[in-house]
Amino acid sequence: MSEFQKKLLIVTVIGAAIMELIDTSIVNVALNYMSGNLGATLEDTAWVITSYAIANVIIIPMTSFLTNVLGRRVYYIGSIILFVFCSFMCGQASNIWVLVVFRFLQGLGGGALLSVSAAVVYEMFPKEKIATASALFGLGVFIGPTIGPTLGGFITENYSWPWIFYINVPIGIAAIISCYFLLPEAPNKIANSNGDGKPKIDWLGIILLTIGIGSLQTVLERGQTDDWFSAGYIIVLSVTAAIALTAFVLWELRVSHPVVDLRVLKSKQLFIAAILTFVTGLGLYTTIYLTPVFSQRLLGFTPTQSGLLLLPGSIVALAALMLTGKLLQKGVSPATIVAVGFVLFIYFNWQMGHMSLDTSAHTISMTLISRAIGIALLTVPLSSLAVSSLKPADIPQGTALNNMMRQLGGSFGISIVNTYSARRTELHRTDMLANINDINPQVHDRIIHYTSYFLDRGKTLFDAQHLAVKAIDVAVVKQSTLLSYLDSYLLIGLMFAVTLPLLLFVIKRGKGKTANVIVSDH
Repeated sequence: MSEFQKKLLIVTVIGAAIMELIDTSIVNVALNYMSGNLGATLEDTAWVITSYAIANVIIIPMTSFLTNVLGRRVYYIGSIILFVFCSFMCGQASNIWVLVVFRFLQGLGGGALLSVSAAVVYEMFPKEKIATASALFGLGVFIGPTIGPTLGGFITENYSWPWIFYINVPIGIAAIISCYFLLPEAPNKIANSNGDGKPKIDWLGIILLTIGIGSLQTVLERGQTDDWFSAGYIIVLSVTAAIALTAFVLWELRVSHPVVDLRVLKSKQLFIAAILTFVTGLGLYTTIYLTPVFSQRLLGFTPTQSGLLLLPGSIVALAALMLTGKLLQKGVSPATIVAVGFVLFIYFNWQMGHMSLDTSAHTISMTLISRAIGIALLTVPLSSLAVSSLKPADIPQGTALNNMMRQLGGSFGISIVNTYSARRTELHRTDMLANINDINPQVHDRIIHYTSYFLDRGKTLFDAQHLAVKAIDVAVVKQSTLLSYLDSYLLIGLMFAVTLPLLLFVIKRGKGKTANVIVSDH
């Protein structure tokens, strides 16, 4: 394969990964439009996000197994075809549940576009340049979820929501054609067989994984909406997830040809990377979820304006990602880079945790730059760490597990933030209402001000007083919601701070090994 063909293949698979990751967040800003157009409740429409996330997390850890059984070319190209077809059908859906079904199938196709793409990028580079490969793939990991809301807001406001799915079709077709001519079969393809040449399929592992992850993801996505364990199906799914996942782990450690080879987690680098990647995914997805909600609900920004807040940080992060790869190659300690990334992310959440209703778009946008650089500094060394001590044959499995941890981190994070912010909103509202009474002179003055305002607009005294009280209640709700979001940012920052000591294990391993401890310590 010529250098030009290698570069074209790298661009193709990274583009496919970005396309898949964009779809994890592109629909977030379009839910209201979908709900109205399809005649569904917002609660039912939220399954458009939930179904995709469930399918993604189920299929990602299975990608290495499916690659071995089906062959990388067949599985990867077939996955793109499935993704593109279901994208088109999502745009054609005239019923909410038809849309949900095709979103689930789209998520199954999208799983390969992340893990297999990463393995192909790593394969195109020699071992000494694996940090550069991580940086290039890190572009997709970072750009996808970040530009999703911006792109979704622009398309929804200027065209219509089906186009957030149709946009995948030409990109996907181009990727199919490119991969058909350029994508080689995996060099480390291993045929799991029964001795007669037929692949041995771990059906029990697949069933347990599907039931366990599917149940867990549903609980995480829908728990807060249905008030957690007050809903019977949440209790049933929680118990099912616990039993199925426990059985899955025990089975996979015993079977000779597991669908997910958990034995690769014996690698300390992969194990540590998986934990740190989980926290990174938590921070990445929760902040990309919180910031548009904060700016739209409380500051009155449009979806496009909210998305544009992230643009300056995304541009700076591109340079930071490439710089990180070069620093790793030149011998800068990966632990130092990760530590700086964590500190920047903690700083970002601390700053966001002290915003107000008067905060300007410029201030938020500048603050988001520290988040972007922090994520950029984490993506490259963590991706390298995950595969650094693995045998070439185990890299796809290690990559898949690491990617699954990122997705799970995002799901756990959003679930935690939704629950935490809802509880904190009620707490703050109760505290504020305790101070709203006739004795409080500020409340008294505010009621007189609002009453005069409505009287000047032709309302009767009774209606003006009623509207004045209602205006105060709206202000209380808005302020308590603001405080809950600020608390959520601080909680995320605390999670990063608590996880920071894990870097001591990386530093300990790196003593006496300079430069490429993460890149070439095999």
